[in-house]
Amino acid sequence: MITTLFFLAALMVGVPIGVCLCLSGAVYILSIGSPVLFQSFPMQMFGGVDSYGLIAIPLFILIGEIMNSGGITRRLVDLSMAFIGSVKGGLAYVNILANMLVSSIIGSATAQVAIMSQVMVPEMEKQGYDKTFAAGLTVYGGMLGPIIPPSVMFVVYSVLAQVAVGDMLIAGILPGVLLTLLFFIVIALMGFVYNYPRSEKRTLAQRARTVVQASPTLLIPIIIVGSILSGVANPTESAAVGALASALVGRYVTKEFRFSAMPAILLRSAIYSAIVLFLVAAAAVFSWLLIYGKVPQMVATWVQTVAHDPVTFLLLTNVILLVIGTVIDGIPGLIMTAPILLPIATEVYHIDPRHFGVVIVVNLVLGLMTPPVGLSFFVASAVTGAKPGKMFIVTLPFFIISCVALVMLSLFPSLSLGLLK
Repeated sequence: MITTLFFLAALMVGVPIGVCLCLSGAVYILSIGSPVLFQSFPMQMFGGVDSYGLIAIPLFILIGEIMNSGGITRRLVDLSMAFIGSVKGGLAYVNILANMLVSSIIGSATAQVAIMSQVMVPEMEKQGYDKTFAAGLTVYGGMLGPIIPPSVMFVVYSVLAQVAVGDMLIAGILPGVLLTLLFFIVIALMGFVYNYPRSEKRTLAQRARTVVQASPTLLIPIIIVGSILSGVANPTESAAVGALASALVGRYVTKEFRFSAMPAILLRSAIYSAIVLFLVAAAAVFSWLLIYGKVPQMVATWVQTVAHDPVTFLLLTNVILLVIGTVIDGIPGLIMTAPILLPIATEVYHIDPRHFGVVIVVNLVLGLMTPPVGLSFFVASAVTGAKPGKMFIVTLPFFIISCVALVMLSLFPSLSLGLLK
């Protein structure tokens, strides 16, 4: 109880989540009167990041930074426009499709929302869309970032769950496609109700020219995902090759990337990577103490009195994680909950850890779009000036369909594991 109260108090006054985890661990050790455990404290932190799979995180972050500097995002948006054509609500479809393509490179929801809001919202405003709707739609498009590979959250989960990173990245492909298709259905229905404008008409020659100009940018996701699926490279190696491909495409194809920008890009990538890896190290200590205090066993006992089968457990987990995700960012939320819920899912209910990983990640990502915090809405608001509360209300159908997708993923493991069989 002392540890819990200290953790909540530290969190409420704005102490970073990684520091909260470490300090809470120290408070727990002091409260049980076992200072000898402090000797294992640094060893547990080091052990948390002593994993080859975690090298993929800074490399994926580096790919996103290089892509932004190389103008590759703009090319992917143009490519999406060439494919969609002049249908009603065409630019709304383009927003989601472009986010899907960008997701295969960036892998971070908030970073993707910040980037795509700058690109898509002004363009949609020019064609007559409401700015609030355009910004909110971009937020839900950014939801695909941590789901479609590469995904930093899946890499972190794979280390926590001790499952293959490649399996987790592949498991995110079908859920990402499912969400994209469901978003398309919502856009189609809303397009008839609100009479969305049609996309600008382009001749067949203009579309062909756009495809030719933008197609080389697809080499990056093809190299990353293709090398993993084919078994040619593991996720860490594919991330390294993807970073090189991003630099070459940005320099010699789009011609907007400059090697002189690399020091600044490497610095930004290092800072963000250090934040993520410190969270992982702090989580290792927190998980170690949870196990020492037999917290998973106590939670498992309580859960079994409420949930009598795997489906009920997953639905209960969805509710718990959705509440947690409303106030805590994705990776910290994953780090705090996975060590407690994963053993229950696998040992008590015999749920595949890869399936459970998809459910828990999608749930926490959806939390980024859920009030009272809704971090992604605040990111979009900072870029576009639209109000977060209005964004949520205007795009409420997308939240509802996302919850439907989450239930589908919980009920049908094949939607996560289909490509792994």
